[in-house]
Amino acid sequence: MAVALVTGTSTGIGLATAVTLARAGHIVVATMRNVDGAGELRDISANEKLRISIAPLNVDEDASVEDAIAKAIAEHGRIDILVNNAGVPGGGGAVEEVPIAFFRQVMETNFFGGLRCIKAVVPGMRERRHGCIVNVTSVAGRVANAPMAPYAASKFAFEALSECLAQEMRAFNVRVAIVEPGVIATPIFGKGKQGPEGSPYPHSRRLRALFSASLAKPVSPYVVGEQIREIVDGDSWQLRYPVGPDALPMLQRRASKTDEQVIKEAADSDEEYRARIKRDLGFELNL
Repeated sequence: MAVALVTGTSTGIGLATAVTLARAGHIVVATMRNVDGAGELRDISANEKLRISIAPLNVDEDASVEDAIAKAIAEHGRIDILVNNAGVPGGGGAVEEVPIAFFRQVMETNFFGGLRCIKAVVPGMRERRHGCIVNVTSVAGRVANAPMAPYAASKFAFEALSECLAQEMRAFNVRVAIVEPGVIATPIFGKGKQGPEGSPYPHSRRLRALFSASLAKPVSPYVVGEQIREIVDGDSWQLRYPVGPDALPMLQRRASKTDEQVIKEAADSDEEYRARIKRDLGFELNL
């Protein structure tokens, strides 16, 4: 039985991970920005008598992170597992159209938020020579598609941080894993910032069509939660874990193309884009 702290647990992957780890017998500190949104998690925990405590934690704020993690350690004596899941969606349009303030907002949560939590738990894990840190990124952490610059940049950065951290912690017996979900049915897809009306860039419209086609056969966030449980309950030093039926095909598709091919294809007509997505991924797009 381990003590796990999971961020961003009000819905989606975070909620599924907290429940899955608790069902596996772990003590779970489920954190979120606003605990008023914990209704579903409270109900599941009460009905199944799971060892889940709910705590406020805003990953954007140093004091909030330090306070929440200090309280968790005071109550349980340690944190064995950190799951960095809290994040915000991207969107907003092309680089030209997105304010720099929005780039900063996405980076603050998706990169610096996870970094704050890591820095708060690493000293204890290093001293005990035991622990597991799971950073939830995305296939967008390795595949940069327009118009996802704010989101992809934050996830690319978090992947790089995770890879460096894994190297640093290996000598101290602390495992680091990167979980890269594909398109998973979570509320994040309803929260993305829409691009401006009349944009000269077609990429936002195309991406919405692609997500819509993928979500026609929704993949439960519990698929990701179960992968995270397998990581923390196992002993593998594997770094990256693509998760979901479309994750590996998306990564393989990108790996099969040169940078120049990807850039050229972004200028395709709608008809060419539709045909390419059907050929490569099997999706019929409504454009």
